[in-house]
Amino acid sequence: MSTLNVAGRDIPLDKDGYLVDLQDWSRTTAEALAASEDLQLSDEHWEILEVLRAFYDEFQLSPANRPLIKYVALKLGTDKGNSLHLNRLFKGTPAKLAAKLAGLPKPTNCL
Repeated sequence: MSTLNVAGRDIPLDKDGYLVDLQDWSRTTAEALAASEDLQLSDEHWEILEVLRAFYDEFQLSPANRPLIKYVALKLGTDKGNSLHLNRLFKGTPAKLAAKLAGLPKPTNCL
């Protein structure tokens, strides 16, 4: 198991780099996770991460790509809820990378 140092605190990560304890998530943690992926979070990223966290609160699971796209389209409109937009923001793996940055478990059907 690896760790991520955030503000002087070591936060445990699983073998795939996801938070072991979802309670360890914060905006600072998300920024550190993004930096480890060579990604700088913009307002567009934060908007998707907040929607993804709302999805998790509602359904208690991390969505795969298709449900993620549909949910984002429902909440933010089709200009943001489409695969081109999400792939651009999250390096071609929106369900996996967005879940990681949002502090959520890895989607179950993602390799």
